[in-house]
Amino acid sequence: MKILKQYKVLALVAGVLSFASCAHEDTLGESQLDYTQAEKSELDNWIDANYLNPYNINAQYKWNQNTVDNNRFLFPPMVDKVQPALDVVKKIWIDSYTTVGGYDFVKKVAPREIVLVGGVNSNTNGTRTLGIADSGQRITLFEVDYLNKKNRANVTEFIHTIQHEYVHILNQNKPFDEEAWQKITPGGYTGTWHLEVLATSRSLGFITNYARNNVIEDFAETASTILSSTKAEYAAILASMPADGRAKLKQKEAIVVQYYKDAFNMDFYALRDEAEKNTNEVVNN
Repeated sequence: MKILKQYKVLALVAGVLSFASCAHEDTLGESQLDYTQAEKSELDNWIDANYLNPYNINAQYKWNQNTVDNNRFLFPPMVDKVQPALDVVKKIWIDSYTTVGGYDFVKKVAPREIVLVGGVNSNTNGTRTLGIADSGQRITLFEVDYLNKKNRANVTEFIHTIQHEYVHILNQNKPFDEEAWQKITPGGYTGTWHLEVLATSRSLGFITNYARNNVIEDFAETASTILSSTKAEYAAILASMPADGRAKLKQKEAIVVQYYKDAFNMDFYALRDEAEKNTNEVVNN
């Protein structure tokens, strides 16, 4: 009887230990990660309706250290500045390309993400980086907090950034004739473009000082500056240039126009006119 009793006690202890072990294993097997989806705000829903759903573009305004240079003093935009900035981008950039290039144009050829940064991205040489195109998949826009929709010069500078970066993306999809471009102003490029005088750069056939950085930037600056300027503003640029510089810039303009036609079957001047119309609507409303 004593032996039988001892067996019962041992069996009971083993059962308790076994139950405790299983319970411990079940606890260890449970995921400790929180997969709960954060509730979307009114702004998030607006971004989905105006960017993600129609164009497959994720507009990112919440801070993510993996999408910015952590060696610089950068910070996220103020929330109330996000929708106005994205509204400007959509109206002048996306809507213009959609009207002239077709409904699916931006959806097919676009960055998959736009990252918004609130402040200034300053460089050690005294310049500012206004935007970055990352392998055609992401465009980062800086100085969102300082955008003033009623100030045309401010809007023009801001939208010029994404027009410029988008030209890079177009070039990555279908390259332009770099060899032909290089022959127009072969000796004008310089790594110290930020030290140059604008009047001098234009006398050499460059639309901006930054266009003198290299052939790739020259093409993007030429196209984006024309797209960001009114017809009158661009005419004033041409009128300010000496005959030789003006002739060279007009050669570059012709390559841009032909590139848009050949690569995307798009009328570049119609695109410019649409962008001007949409800019007027943004600034005046």
